[in-house]
Amino acid sequence: MAVVTTTNDASVVTTDLPAGRYVDWGPIILGTMGALAIMVVLMTFGGALGLSVTSAQPYAGLSAKALAVLAGLYAALVHVASFGAGGYLAGRLRAPWVTSDTVESHFRDGGHGFAVWALGVVLGAVFALSGVSAAVKTAVGATTAVASAGVAGAAANPQTPGALQQLSTQPTDYAVDRLLAPAPGGAAAPAGGPGATSRADLAAPIARAFAANINNPQLDARDRTWLASLVSQRTGLPQAEAEKRVDEAFTELKAAEQKARDAADKARKATLIAGFLAAATMAIGAAAACAGAALGARHRDERTLVVLFGSRRFW
Repeated sequence: MAVVTTTNDASVVTTDLPAGRYVDWGPIILGTMGALAIMVVLMTFGGALGLSVTSAQPYAGLSAKALAVLAGLYAALVHVASFGAGGYLAGRLRAPWVTSDTVESHFRDGGHGFAVWALGVVLGAVFALSGVSAAVKTAVGATTAVASAGVAGAAANPQTPGALQQLSTQPTDYAVDRLLAPAPGGAAAPAGGPGATSRADLAAPIARAFAANINNPQLDARDRTWLASLVSQRTGLPQAEAEKRVDEAFTELKAAEQKARDAADKARKATLIAGFLAAATMAIGAAAACAGAALGARHRDERTLVVLFGSRRFW
């Protein structure tokens, strides 16, 4: 715990600044660099601490929700503390302003802390945007390389049907698979009949029929009859069982679609809350920087000596 002692052996010596010079950029830049350096060190330590309380084993370590809450709280505290320390440096290192107006002098001391916070936020935003741009550029380059390699490999292998082989993860594709799955002991489709049509030829119209009815409580009667007839011809199921399979596939598809909507809405709310909390944290950081600068200026004027644990000088 840091202890602050005050010495009264000398008074602060003021300096006359050039006319119109009310901002000392040296202390502001130093305070900003100090704040960012402290933030990097503390965030690195927090990252290591977070890895120590997580585990890849099931039912071990903190849950994802608890870890997210603790990480957000730690990041907020680090942001506020770092800018408070940077504001303190700027306020204490700033040359005293020669004036009898103490209110104006205090305002300018706090303004230097605000400048530390503003410069730090702008630099952080620039670095973040540059990092995101670099990551996006790298991802696009990697994707292009993989796609080119896939096309080249497909061209070199004449047995590969198509240029690229991709795994489909669309819910409608799963519904098509359910519909066209062979029935156990079902009669085979007659050669040259509708059942001989390839799955690729049937998947597109089935998917369009599902997409046209996805917002309806149930399938349109004509679409339901057509899909059931198609399933019956394709799999050999009786018409009644084919209609039951169509209804089940459509119900599962609507459930999957609703689940995706719920997940998207949950992500939207989480992002909204995170945005508000980030803005509030930055606002508190600005207040901490201003308060730190005011405290540093007061310690400068009072010739305050900061000691560590009451025995050694902290600075």
